[in-house]
Amino acid sequence: MLTAHNIAAELPTSFKLSEEQQLIRETIREMAQAEFAPRAAEIDQKHRFPRENWNLLAASDLCGLPFPEQYGGAGLDNVSYAIVVEELASACATTSVMYSAHVSLCAKPIYVLGNEEQKMRFLPPMCQGKKMGAFALSEPGSGSDAASAKCMAVRTGNQFILNGSKNWITNGVEADYYIVIAQTDQALKHKGLVALIVEKGSPGFTFGKLEDKLGIKGSSTCQINFEDTPVPVENMLGDVGDGFSVAMITLDGGRIGIGAQAVGIAQGAWDHCFRYTKERVAFGKTINNFQAIQFMMAEMQTEIDAARLLVYNASVAQDSGEKFTKYAAHAKLFASEMAMRNTTKCVQIFGGYGYVTDYPVERYMRDAKITEIYEGTSEVQRLVIAQNVLKGL
Repeated sequence: MLTAHNIAAELPTSFKLSEEQQLIRETIREMAQAEFAPRAAEIDQKHRFPRENWNLLAASDLCGLPFPEQYGGAGLDNVSYAIVVEELASACATTSVMYSAHVSLCAKPIYVLGNEEQKMRFLPPMCQGKKMGAFALSEPGSGSDAASAKCMAVRTGNQFILNGSKNWITNGVEADYYIVIAQTDQALKHKGLVALIVEKGSPGFTFGKLEDKLGIKGSSTCQINFEDTPVPVENMLGDVGDGFSVAMITLDGGRIGIGAQAVGIAQGAWDHCFRYTKERVAFGKTINNFQAIQFMMAEMQTEIDAARLLVYNASVAQDSGEKFTKYAAHAKLFASEMAMRNTTKCVQIFGGYGYVTDYPVERYMRDAKITEIYEGTSEVQRLVIAQNVLKGL
């Protein structure tokens, strides 16, 4: 029987950050606000990939933050990683998604699911920021329905031959390594999927146009195409038929990153809004004196704090080695929808100024929308949560 007691027992007793985690937050916040925030509007307006931001992340030893030192990482936990993603998103959502796609969607599955040879070959340059990662699952005709993938991988001797296309690839033309989920036998559906690490520059590997997006405009997002592209068998994660599991495990971790990104976007917009309410005068006083504004600010910050706790909860579960699928879906669903609600409220508080690019909150609102879509839509998160709840997980 499900009771209040055993529901509460799922949650850690405290989310008090350690001194090290507090220091990480303070350090990343200082760097992000000083270096990334001033460039965020220009990056958005010019649709420019901020390579200089990536170089600074690499120089700060952040590209391998949650991975062991033996692979070139910093050996820190996933809560620390979520903190970094949040602080980056608070300053520049483009930089945040560039970073989280590299860590969560490419380096992490190699670390969790790769063999030792693959880890030693791919992780050190990724952790050092010399190589950037990307993840290729969606296709022109399949998004949430991963099992319907049409991109084919046919084994010939000691290699696979890839043919097909993948859509919405974050880090697009900028990445060096791509984890590609492809089909070996259409009749097998999800049981025929394979996960392959494909390197930029492989024969027959080309890029489509960069997408002109609503938000995160500086993020390099494009279609990638394969025409008789050879991939060595030693670049396969697991075995033939493991591709679906690789994709689902990868998305679980990625959803925590997107939850953290959504929290950062909402907090960044709230911070701008807070400063504005202390400066904007209406009816003879600053608008932070009006109860309507006070209530909106209070409700927004309450939701931000709640979403942050859900992200931490999922991160702690991931660190502990327990199954965290449901917790990741909780965090991603609530945080993304919260970010969309709250950035819209911030635009409302700014009034007409909120609707123009002279002020940053319209950018935060545009950036927030994608968090409800990628790494599984809100509808998919509800499905994942419902399935886990009904199974008693």
